[in-house]
This record gives sequence, C-alpha cells and structure tokens, in this order.
Amino acid sequence: MVTLVVATTTDAASLGPASALLAMPGWLPGPSLQEIPSFKHGEVRLLKHDNSIISEDHLDKRWEELTGEVVEEAIFLSKHTAVSNRPSLTVHPIGVPHLRDDEVPPQGGKPGWAAPPSPRIGPWLRLLKTIAQSQNLIPEFEVTLEATHHGPEINSPTMFVEIGSTEEHWKRQDAAQVVASLIWEGLGLGGGVKVGDWNRNDGNNKVLLGIGGGHYAPRHMDIVRNDGVWVGHLLSGYALPMEDPGKSKAQGNAKDVGGTWKHAIKVAYEVTKSSFPGGEVLAHLDQKSFKSWQKNAITEFLTEQNIKIGKPGDFY
Repeated sequence: MVTLVVATTTDAASLGPASALLAMPGWLPGPSLQEIPSFKHGEVRLLKHDNSIISEDHLDKRWEELTGEVVEEAIFLSKHTAVSNRPSLTVHPIGVPHLRDDEVPPQGGKPGWAAPPSPRIGPWLRLLKTIAQSQNLIPEFEVTLEATHHGPEINSPTMFVEIGSTEEHWKRQDAAQVVASLIWEGLGLGGGVKVGDWNRNDGNNKVLLGIGGGHYAPRHMDIVRNDGVWVGHLLSGYALPMEDPGKSKAQGNAKDVGGTWKHAIKVAYEVTKSSFPGGEVLAHLDQKSFKSWQKNAITEFLTEQNIKIGKPGDFY
C-alpha cells in the first residue's frame, strides 16, 4: 500500500512544495507513468506531471496497473484562487456530487461523483496551522478548510492541499516550505509517527459530515479546529441544489423538494463512511445557512437515511 503525492509543473503552488519536498533526504527515482516521472520514499510515491492538476483522472488505478502497488490514499498539491486575494493555506476533499449527469463539470471530476475523503483532512488542517505559525505565516496567511469541489476523478481517499490566492502567493518559497513540511511530518517521512492515521484514532470514532454554509465552511471549521476531530465531506450550500416547493408546501417535506441535493448528501455520506471503517458519521448542519423549508427537508431526509445529526459537542 502506497501514498501518492501528485504535483504539476504547470502550477507554481504545486511545483514549489513538490520541489521543497524532493530536496529533503531519502528520495529515489521511480518508474515513469506514461511519461510522468515519479520519485519514491518509503511507502510514498511522488508524481510530477505537466497537465492541469484536475485533469489526470484515475491516477490510483493507473499506478497500480503499472507497478502492482495498491494506492491507499492520494494527496494533490495545487494553487487556490479567491476573489478576496487573501493569502491562504487550505485543505479539502474533492467531488461534484451535486451535478446532474447532463452537466459538464467545470473543474474536472464526473457528475454525481465524490472521492472518498482522506481521513487526514482534520488532523492535517491542525498540523498545517501549527507549522504555519512556527514559520510566522500567521496571521498573514489564513489556514482553512474548503468545501468539497472539483476533480480529478479518483477512487482512493483523497485530499487537496492548496496555496492561495494570487500568483505572488503561489510562488512564495516560505509557503511552499510549509506545505512540504506538512507532507514530510504528516506522512512520517522523517521517521516520526504519521499524523491522521484513522487506525490510531484513540477511541474517538465520530466523523463530521458538513452540510450547508459557505465555501470555507466556517461553522464546521469551529468544530474541526479542535483536537481529535475527524472530518469527511463538506457540502456547501451551492452543492445542495434545492428547488423551492412554493408557499403551498412551505413545510419543506423532503419528497416535495426537487433538485440533486439528496443525491449529493447520499454520495457524500457513503464515501465518507468508506474512508472511516468502524466510524460513526454524523451530519453537522450549518443551521443558519438554510431557510426553514430547506432545513426541514434536509432533516427529514437524513432521518429517512438513518444518518444521525450531531451537535458540536458530539465530535470531541
């Protein structure tokens, strides 16, 4: 079982951390995957391709077919863009489970699909903040989750680690070094204990499935920043398309509310559950982000699906 770390030469915020990581001791050249060079360090395989980070689908399957090595997880290095242009370091799961089959994903992936979320997302968010603080990047850089979005299509537990939000920040060597240190420490490449290993969860088996809120998941962040919290998919409001049933059905019964929101929740729950064997996945709702009919419909649907709703204190 190996971990794939994926970078692209077309993105400074991807290439910078990859180069800083490869400058650390112990790396050896590995086999090429269809002209994509690889490097190996213990059970970690770093791939460096020349395409968009969201365009190389099924790298886990392709790597296994080439080498016989089963991919346990994938970590992608990428840039982050934001209207605010605020410097940031972000982590997030990937998928577009809310898109209809006839829609073309604007940033990779497959309509209706979500990758299993890496169990490391919560622990690595906290580690990322610790490393960024030690390198004096905070408060200039914000360390935050992002909601589930974009591709590429992959079936192994996956997370993105991103540097934002402008070309100036993408090229920052200090930010690149922080991300490289996150990978190095988080995967135990220096000989330390891996961070975010679900099999060593110290008895806390509750997993947060975020539902609602904005792209940076502020209400869910309030919980995940606490030690010991595990997090799966984070579905923001835009990933829960709900058709207003009208005043005659203002109570918001789940059966009356059209849209792909049910499919998005179901897929996000199922793949989150697959990433945390033996865990209890609890939905956490950003209550104030919903209108009453939306909250009623979502609550009813979660009950129908036997998905429990958690309060903040249930997760730590």
